[in-house]
Amino acid sequence: MSPLHILMVASEAWPWAKTGGLADVVAALPEALARLGHRVTTVLPRYRGVDVAGAASVTRTIAIGSVRHDVDLHVLAVGERQRVVFVDVPALFDRPGIYGLGPGEFDDNAERYAVLAAAALEHATRDRTWPAVDVIHAHDWQAGLAPVLVRTDERYRERFAQAGLVMTIHNLAYQGTFDREVVPRFGLPWSAFRIDTGEFWGRFSFLKAAVTAADLVTTVSPQYARETLTPEFGVGFDGVLGTVGDRYVGILNGIDTDLWDPASDPHLPASFRAGDLAGKLACKRAVLERFNLPVGDDALARPLVAMVSRLVSQKGLGLVLDAADELADLDATWVFVGTGELQYEDGLRALAARYPARIGVHIGFDEPLAHLVEAGADMFLMPSVFEPCGLNQMYSLRYGTVPMVTAVGGLDDTVQPYTARARHANGFKFRDQSVPTLIRTLTQAIRLYHDKDIWVPLMERGMRAEHSWQTSAREYVRVYRRARQLAPVRGSGWRAV
Repeated sequence: MSPLHILMVASEAWPWAKTGGLADVVAALPEALARLGHRVTTVLPRYRGVDVAGAASVTRTIAIGSVRHDVDLHVLAVGERQRVVFVDVPALFDRPGIYGLGPGEFDDNAERYAVLAAAALEHATRDRTWPAVDVIHAHDWQAGLAPVLVRTDERYRERFAQAGLVMTIHNLAYQGTFDREVVPRFGLPWSAFRIDTGEFWGRFSFLKAAVTAADLVTTVSPQYARETLTPEFGVGFDGVLGTVGDRYVGILNGIDTDLWDPASDPHLPASFRAGDLAGKLACKRAVLERFNLPVGDDALARPLVAMVSRLVSQKGLGLVLDAADELADLDATWVFVGTGELQYEDGLRALAARYPARIGVHIGFDEPLAHLVEAGADMFLMPSVFEPCGLNQMYSLRYGTVPMVTAVGGLDDTVQPYTARARHANGFKFRDQSVPTLIRTLTQAIRLYHDKDIWVPLMERGMRAEHSWQTSAREYVRVYRRARQLAPVRGSGWRAV
């Protein structure tokens, strides 16, 4: 089949901007698609500090309803079939934060990301250097107006009449809801504010509008797709997603196995691989030293349990702090890395101060440290309340760091729990968010850690598993081709749902 040209619109991508797993996905998926022979144009905001040296630049006037901005578009080639377009509007994006400062969001986020979507479509409309766009792939609510504008704006409806519209939900908890006045302000028709389009409890939801406008909707794991159709995990969207039917698909994220490879990772003091694990001990020593924890023989013999995470309630930090004293009583050492809500940052700092010989904490985002911790830890804890996909459990498997996870979303899809008869086990899994269950699971894991006939095969089974983006990218290509088949029959406006 002929190669595709995918226009990918997102609010972040590594290495230019990152707050979580979205950035890793938007970095790795285009590369995997390019390896399959497809072209990808990724459109991102130019946030403060993003270097665009070497890019070709053009200025466009972006008009969306009553909003008007002169926008510099910087087109940077990052490969033969990949390029990134940075949307440069200093008044909107040259700020000290990405979405906001501290716990609050910027008041004009609706305008910021409406301009991102419009600029992406405007670039694709006028660009003649690459073939026409075959698929528009929007990521999360921040890119949600891209498919909506194709549905409603005559400037883009005809241009992209044959292009498939794909919307990916990375985390349903973030829905992009704003006062209804944004509808006329962005030049959208009031048909975009119906109960079957973008209206959500009296407000306008970028995410709901995108879900109902897209030809196909994806999310980041099969289990999360099933969960979000239920009231427990649907965050009010279960009914909306239920109307999408078989056009709603779960595709498990992959990881960049070149970037995350213990045999070649430049952030490690020693390399290792399945079948040759000697270097992992040097990494463990380096982690303990970095956190000012004991590094004697006794400390090295104890399992090192790590958690690298956004410090928010979704990630199970409340459970960790509830269990804090019981965790410290276990025969293990602990390290925590992350940034997020002040209550969890302060709680972890207090925990480290109370148990300085057993618990180390680093508050902040540090990519090299994340690699070192993944390599040096023996176990990785992910007690998430919900988890659309999760990437850290796959990084952990890759680095021989046995994951211990809640059985939700992508964690449930990727971690096979240990039992005495489980031939494909690669970690530990628990189903309820309770301190006794967490302690019982950790106690079992710590006991088995000292039985190397069990533990080493558990490590190496995870290290040899296939979690690259190539499999996931092929599934996305199938989604793209199906979306293109649906495009000619969608007509104007929204398909009835």
